[in-house]
Amino acid sequence: MVKHIVFWQFKDRAAGQTKQDNMNRVKRQLEALRVLPGVITAEVGFDILNVDASCDAVLYSTFENQAALDSYQQHPDHVAIKKFLGEVTKERHVVDYVL
Repeated sequence: MVKHIVFWQFKDRAAGQTKQDNMNRVKRQLEALRVLPGVITAEVGFDILNVDASCDAVLYSTFENQAALDSYQQHPDHVAIKKFLGEVTKERHVVDYVL
């Protein structure tokens, strides 16, 4: 099993929307990818601490294996979300690891 965890800092306004609107859109789109083969879990959460060290949002996802994660990364719907994220975020941090 592979865990794929991504943290983002969103811009206050981008793509004609507020930070919260863009965060909600990303959550809906990423969680819709749970149906892809090899995806075990995919959830997006929003920060409630609001401290300097916080990120705005996190994706916590698990995959059957590295091949499933690789396939997910190349799926056209995921590629489209990554493009949008590039427009609306100012920072991204990622950790992948094998259990």
